[in-house]
Amino acid sequence: MAVDQQILDEAAMWAVRTSEPDFDDWASFTEWLEASAAHAEAYDRAMIAVEEGAEALSSLPANDPDWSDEDSDEGGHRSPRRWFAPALAACLALVAALWLWPAGDADTTYRTAAGETRTIELGDGSAVVLAGGTELVVDGEREARLNSGRAVFEIRHDDADPFRLAVGDATLVDAGTVFEVTIREAAVAVGVAEGAVIYEPDGPAARIDPGQVLSFDPAKGSYRMESVPVDQVGEWREGRLTFRNAPLADVADDLSRATGITYRVADAGEARSISGSVAIDPLRRDPGALGPLLGIDVQQDGDVWILGGR
Repeated sequence: MAVDQQILDEAAMWAVRTSEPDFDDWASFTEWLEASAAHAEAYDRAMIAVEEGAEALSSLPANDPDWSDEDSDEGGHRSPRRWFAPALAACLALVAALWLWPAGDADTTYRTAAGETRTIELGDGSAVVLAGGTELVVDGEREARLNSGRAVFEIRHDDADPFRLAVGDATLVDAGTVFEVTIREAAVAVGVAEGAVIYEPDGPAARIDPGQVLSFDPAKGSYRMESVPVDQVGEWREGRLTFRNAPLADVADDLSRATGITYRVADAGEARSISGSVAIDPLRRDPGALGPLLGIDVQQDGDVWILGGR
């Protein structure tokens, strides 16, 4: 079963922190705990592991060289107070290590929230940069599945063991590669900045070279190839998005993922396509600034920004 590694990492951290005698950040811990049922479940699992470890250390050998009469109570029984704190700390450290370094034979799931980016380092020296609103499942060092969102893959090429990425029912194989994959509702786009990617190597294969973007329909399996400036592949990592005759719905989706601000398309703008380039950070400060940049109407409706309303 896939494990959400980010939540496990956070739970292990909170298990360590909340067990410290001087911990006082209960407000932040409570906020994290109540943010998701998965948080509470992961924290409970971490603490159960800690308690089981502490129980296993609930007695010391009779010949413990560090034992002294000062550690006995009035009835001659050994008191756990002297050694319990370091034993608990050791248990916590063990739990954190086990959770932060998942078993090699288990899939690991990474997720990002809208407006967040995260870099995943693979054991072979490769890396994956996740954009906001993305879910990636990593299976070992040379296989992964992108379930949603957008990511840039910086892959160390190995002819004998090529990196394989599953996207829906399709498969992508690297050929010495830096490439970007974007999943949308209607199509998946694969753009290459360095090397090459082979689309569907076990079927009617297509090679994607630098400066090319292959878009395919996950339901139909058909694809088309376009050209794009190489420096626009994965440019969101440098804080910019460029649209080339893009449907307004795609613009809204890309902006929402990149900024963490919700953009939606008005009914009147559903059929419209636009071109242009925008910097991401200024939009976080002023979401309405998108209007004059792309020549579209932008209206605020509570926490939502509506594109193309007039």
